[in-house]
Amino acid sequence: MADSKKKQVPLRLSEKLYNAIAAWAEDDFRSVNGQIEYLLTECVRQRKKNGKYVSEHLDEPLDLDIK
Repeated sequence: MADSKKKQVPLRLSEKLYNAIAAWAEDDFRSVNGQIEYLLTECVRQRKKNGKYVSEHLDEPLDLDIK
């Protein structure tokens, strides 16, 4: 059985990205931490499924137009 202990990871996000994730989390009735964990889990699941990253441009800065 896999160890279910979670690791703590410090994470720095731009204010715009944090606000976008926070709004999304609220829409999905999750905490910001829960939303980030959900999104990362989905990305890993997708990569395992088809062997590709979600985006070919993951290292490029995000251009979020959030009002």
